[in-house]
Amino acid sequence: MSSADKQFKNSFSGKGVFPPKYAFTLLIPFRNIFLSPKQLIQRLDINKDHNVLEIGPGPGYFSTHIAKKLENGKLVLLDIQQEMLDFAKKRLEKRNIGNVEYRLTDGVNLDLESDFFDRVILVTVIGEIDNKSNYLKEIHRSLKQDGILSISELMGDPDKLSIDELTSLVTSCGFKTNQVFGTKRNYTINFKKEKKNKM
Repeated sequence: MSSADKQFKNSFSGKGVFPPKYAFTLLIPFRNIFLSPKQLIQRLDINKDHNVLEIGPGPGYFSTHIAKKLENGKLVLLDIQQEMLDFAKKRLEKRNIGNVEYRLTDGVNLDLESDFFDRVILVTVIGEIDNKSNYLKEIHRSLKQDGILSISELMGDPDKLSIDELTSLVTSCGFKTNQVFGTKRNYTINFKKEKKNKM
């Protein structure tokens, strides 16, 4: 049994990695009440030349909108579930979006390029990750010096971290808080890497 299988939820309302069989529920427009793709893109301040990493994209609810903004850049989708990557790829290719790379990870070795990404995005994902510090250290290494790690946590997610929990976790891994959007129920925090790695 893989590490991903061990973490699977028994249903879409439980804790752990979201199961692919419920992927369709992640595409319901009702999600816009909590965080819309347009809101997220505004918070990320994405430009057309950026290289963006989205970790745990699910079926690509935000991915299609982000990729369209990257006229000269690219979007990399990283997930521990091949089924989710396949789902996202099908959606994006159906919309003739080709500037996307799909990568499967075992959740331990992320194999990310150093100093490459302008933005790294996690939406309702960080709470599902067992080895959070390892992920954050890898993200830190992969971000450009002026890059942003953007983490969004939304109401209703059983794995949701509070603003204080998230801030404490991320700043302990070499980041500093840059911007906070939303409320404690639905929020996005953008972090920047410290100039010197303090890990």
